[in-house]
Amino acid sequence: MRFRYAFVARPFYGSLLVLLVTVAASAHAEWKILSTESESGRAGIEHRHVVVEDAAAGQRVAVDVAVFSAKSTALRVIDNPDAQSLGAVMKREECVCGVNGGYFDTEFKPIGLRVVDGTTFSPSRRARLITGILLQSDRGIDVVRVSEFSRTKKIIAAVQSGPFLVEGNKCIRGLNDSQLARRTFAGIPTNDRACLGVCSDVSLGQLANILATTPIVADSKIRRAMNLDGGSSSAFWFAREDGSAFSIAGRKPVRDFVAVVPK
Repeated sequence: MRFRYAFVARPFYGSLLVLLVTVAASAHAEWKILSTESESGRAGIEHRHVVVEDAAAGQRVAVDVAVFSAKSTALRVIDNPDAQSLGAVMKREECVCGVNGGYFDTEFKPIGLRVVDGTTFSPSRRARLITGILLQSDRGIDVVRVSEFSRTKKIIAAVQSGPFLVEGNKCIRGLNDSQLARRTFAGIPTNDRACLGVCSDVSLGQLANILATTPIVADSKIRRAMNLDGGSSSAFWFAREDGSAFSIAGRKPVRDFVAVVPK
């Protein structure tokens, strides 16, 4: 029997649900891609709907992911103090895709670093769960650990969240393997591409395994990935070429969004 320990959120973390210590007695999951559908959006962005299965566990889930180039698009973090919906904000700001952002407390204040249009309005925090930062700098888009974050770069947008899911194409060990929920994530497949996605009814450990072992972005696996705020906060929006949108709505208001815009 193999013991796996999950991160436990502090009581005041609002939407950071408590992740309990669990014991994983099953063998390492083997996720396989069953089907893939894709559609194009503006600025060369691609939406992929990927169905994956762990046959041994009898589990099948869908991953919706937007894959985009750092050469033709840029990340924005959009503050949402008025608690508007993701779809409304994406249309207003003329974004090509977007997801919910990071964690916030019971007073609707962001937890951890937020940089919007080059201005920091929430400071970085040291906490066991929020170990990653998704950022847009003058050097491109990246996912980094909080300990690696450097102000020597010109930071245009940043959101701190976590935990880290994948590093060096490998799953992070010790993630919770039993609590199933909708999850939103950000990942870096290659040096010039990034992705934002959502997956329902998976644990953090299962999502990390899927991202690290299956080529959901077609020709490469995820090199680095981090979890964004999940559960009822999770939302995904993608603008199709014809002007319509594919949308998975969140079930509660969130403080900020991560969006992709054309350069």
